Amino acid sequence: MQNDIILKDVSFNYENAPILENINIEYSKEDFLAIIGPNGGGKSTLLKLMIGILKPQKGMVSLFGKNPSDVSERISYVPQDTFANKGFPIQVIDIVLMGRLSKSKSFSFYSKKDKAIALEMLDKVGMKAYAAQKINALSGGQRQRVFIARALASEAEILFLDEPTASIDTAGQIDVFKLLKKLNESIGIIIISHDINVAMNYATKVAHVNKALYLHDVPKAKNIAIFDAKALSSTHICPIELITATRCTHLHTDAH
Repeated sequence: MQNDIILKDVSFNYENAPILENINIEYSKEDFLAIIGPNGGGKSTLLKLMIGILKPQKGMVSLFGKNPSDVSERISYVPQDTFANKGFPIQVIDIVLMGRLSKSKSFSFYSKKDKAIALEMLDKVGMKAYAAQKINALSGGQRQRVFIARALASEAEILFLDEPTASIDTAGQIDVFKLLKKLNESIGIIIISHDINVAMNYATKVAHVNKALYLHDVPKAKNIAIFDAKALSSTHICPIELITATRCTHLHTDAH
């Protein structure tokens, strides 16, 4: 399996305060990777290092075998605050077309192909019927689907999302994760999540980040009762391992 993202011995500081230390991780876009951890633990910093917004003080970051800034057109990023001015009366289709700006020859005019792709991506996230709606008329979960459609419109190979369900109710969170799981059949998904239980029902790998990084494969539902206490590190009592040991299977029986 090809590793599309590699971080080797990466460290990052903000004003001499260590945020991440000696991070090592390899990721291939066949996986759905959820990044969890405490507030201030370095989750968003890790994501920004992966996509080249930040550069490490130490170590190496490789995206598709290159410097992240050289292949930015192959990825798409959905930040935590996707739409600060929710009262702005812009149509859904116009939001999604923004994802075509890097593909379009003109900033002012979109081609027929751009518009067709925008509608296709709205259809893919279940929002095509809302194309002419104003974004401020949608629910939080619906808005998030629109912003995911915008990211998909760039024809990205890996989609990065920073807590996309932070302000959505539980039902909306589950809907978004189901959508991302489906999308992972054709593109890579890397998401920061504040809800460990929901993330573990849909992700294939989970990275716990708190200055250091611990990567875990998510056990399949039929195996979650199997738990080896020796797997717990004496220096890392991880919530992923604890939940794996005790979690039930009734929440999302359709997750694969």
